[in-house]
Formats: sequence, structure tokens, C-alpha cells
Amino acid sequence: MFGLWRTFNNVILYLTLLVSLGGLVGNGLVLQNLGFHIKKGPFNVYVLNLVAADFLFLGCQVAFSAIEAALGSDLLYFAISFLWFAVGLRLLEALSTEHCLSDIFPRCYQRCPHPCHATATLCTLIWALSLPAVLLPAHACGLLHDRTRPLACLRYHVASVTWLLVLAGVACGSGLVLLVWVGCCSQHPRPRFYGLILASTLLLLVCGLPVVLYWNLRPLLSLLLPIFPPLTMLLACVHSGTKPLVYYMLGRQQGKQEPPWTVFQRALGEGDERGAVGLSLSMGRV
Repeated sequence: MFGLWRTFNNVILYLTLLVSLGGLVGNGLVLQNLGFHIKKGPFNVYVLNLVAADFLFLGCQVAFSAIEAALGSDLLYFAISFLWFAVGLRLLEALSTEHCLSDIFPRCYQRCPHPCHATATLCTLIWALSLPAVLLPAHACGLLHDRTRPLACLRYHVASVTWLLVLAGVACGSGLVLLVWVGCCSQHPRPRFYGLILASTLLLLVCGLPVVLYWNLRPLLSLLLPIFPPLTMLLACVHSGTKPLVYYMLGRQQGKQEPPWTVFQRALGEGDERGAVGLSLSMGRV
């Protein structure tokens, strides 16, 4: 029985490492193209930060999975990896919410100037505020060291659970509202990042929510379902590692052989084509 469990755990570990490596390469390629070769607009600044968060998460997973495979240790620095996952979740929530509002209320969005530096400032705040939101409960609950402070752990954990559930709910809700609005109510063409947001929402529902659930109920799930933690981390790596494939498929034109930067430019760039609803500001105005 123990031998079977060890074999299963090793298979999950090496699958996690493999998916993390592939996703790390893919996100690195997207990060390079989006950071240096694609002009910035209000929405793809969110995507740039989201790709950076996924890259850091997968980098941590590669490092910690390699250490676990080499040393045979069960110690996984979950809090450090989850920090970057939480940043990505907050960025996805901001992107989905703003994109949903801009499509439902296009006139209000057009009247309010929204330069790139405003989005960059918001993303900086997200990065800064996510650090204490994850590391304070992790420190109080003994995830970063062996000492636990029960009362402080309870207070921080309740706040962290509430924050994460609100983020996940808003991110999924915004994506679903956008799906219903574009499919049933809107008479305008599909928004520029419509497919990206829907694919990201689907990935969050299928692969991302188990990670949030594990963070919220970690001791109970580890005790009752020991299979859940390794599967959760594998799903989290699938969540972050398959996004470059989503970007590529959204920008690819069937029957054409194009370099990756051209495909990513088509999928993630914000040029002058704003459409009827004006979702993307022209680069001249930015």
C-alpha cells in the first residue's frame, strides 16, 4: 500500500515538474514578446503582469519540485508558491471586472481617460498588497517556520480566506457576466480580450479553485484527503502553464505559418482598432 502511494506521489511530482517546465518556457516567451515587442495598452498591461505572476509561480514550482525529487523530502514551500498564484488571481479579477464594465457601459468608459500608467499603478498596488495578505497568515500559522501562533493564525486566516473567496467569486462572476452579455445582450462585435478572459475564467474554475480551497482548508484536507495536496499543485501548474497555449491559439490564423511574436501581437496587442465599443485606447492617445 505504501509502495503504491509512493509511486503515485512520484508520478504526480514528475508530472508537476514537467508541466511547470513547459509552462515556464511558454510564459517566458510571452513575457519577452509582450514586454519588449508589443505596444502597451490599458488591458495588456494587466496581461503582462499576469504572465509575470504565472512565470514566478511556475519558477517556484520547478525549484521546489526539483528539491523534493532530489532530496526525497515532503516539504513543499506552499506559501511562497501560493503568493504568486494569489497575485495572478487578483490581476485576473481586475482585468475581468474592468473588461466586463467597459463592454456593458462603453460610453462611460470612453468618457473616462484610462492611460497605461493608471493600470500600471493599480498593478503595482496589487503586487504590494498581496505580499502581506499571504505572508502574514503563513507566518502566523507556521508555514514559513516551525512556530505557530494560534490566535494570530486564526485572525489572519479568516481575513485571508474572505479575501481569496471574494477575489475568486468576482473573477469568475465577471467572466460569466461577460459571456452572457456578449452572447445574449450586446449588439457590438466581440471585445478584443473576450476569448482570453473566458478561457482564463474556465481555467480558474477547473484548475484554480482547488488551490484556493486547499489554502482555506489546508489542515483538514491534508488529513482527510492526502491525495489532494499533490493533485492541487498539479492543477495549479496546469492553470498557469497552459495560458501561453491559450494566447497562441487566440492569435493563430489557420493555414498560416507565423513566428510566435506575430501570433502574440495579434492576440495580446492593443492597436488602433477599437471597434464600436472602444475597448482599447489608440496608442497615440496613450
